[in-house]
Amino acid sequence: MNLAQIRAFVMVVDHGSFSAAARQMGISQPAVTMQVQALESDLGVTLLDRGYRKIELTESGTALLPHARAVLGELEQAREDLARMSEQVTGRLTLAASTTPGQYVLPRLLGRFLRANPEVAVSIAVADTAQVVDAVVAGEADLGVTGAVVKGARADFEPMGTDDIVLICPPDHRFATAERVDIAEVTAEPFVMREEGSGTRQIAEGALRSAGVDVAELHVVTELGTGEAIVSAVEGGLGLGMVSSWVAEKALELGTVATVRAKGFPVSRPLYIVTPRTTLTRAAEAFLGHLRSAVER
Repeated sequence: MNLAQIRAFVMVVDHGSFSAAARQMGISQPAVTMQVQALESDLGVTLLDRGYRKIELTESGTALLPHARAVLGELEQAREDLARMSEQVTGRLTLAASTTPGQYVLPRLLGRFLRANPEVAVSIAVADTAQVVDAVVAGEADLGVTGAVVKGARADFEPMGTDDIVLICPPDHRFATAERVDIAEVTAEPFVMREEGSGTRQIAEGALRSAGVDVAELHVVTELGTGEAIVSAVEGGLGLGMVSSWVAEKALELGTVATVRAKGFPVSRPLYIVTPRTTLTRAAEAFLGHLRSAVER
């Protein structure tokens, strides 16, 4: 019995067929079959019933599977421990983030990190705040970044700078060149808004309420699912929009939209690093340090 045989057995079980396991492992199907057959021969039992359409565990296979997983888990832990002793950061880094940090903040910060740590493989999942926190708590993501704290979550939240929500209009609108615009004039205009439940919309509406506006009376001409769509709609003259400054940055630089200087805007919301209450992987630990350094700058 060897690790290659154990790994082949577990991969076949996890992926449901020898061919799928072979694709995942990057070897030929006959090679996977030979590994499993060698394991069965060594143990003197049949581990898998090979049906026409389905692979099923035998009683012996069911008994072996948790031990096989434990062996592979111990091997992975050994690799992690050895990586911690090395100066080189390696491994996989899985991040989860809400929309704006996931699409704008993290990709920019990752560039310098990956240049310094080219052996790290990174994936980013973009989801709403609750899903991001759930992923970190469940161990599906090493770290998360959100625009809000979830009370009662079994995770820690660490401030990571701010995200400014700006009010924008078409460049030929009368508000574009005004030094100050009365909030009553603003709310008489048509608005292009994010969908209900969007964190950006909640922050923007909160700023309007603080300025004395009844948001229920806003003339919302359309609701869109992304900040980029809001910017495009404002460029097309559909109305005013409220988006993250990260989202509006290029359009503002190009002059295809303009900032409206009105009471309550821009409004800042904090960003948070979400960390699990467990030991971080070497890659996650290194990236957390990178995020903290970026905030301090």
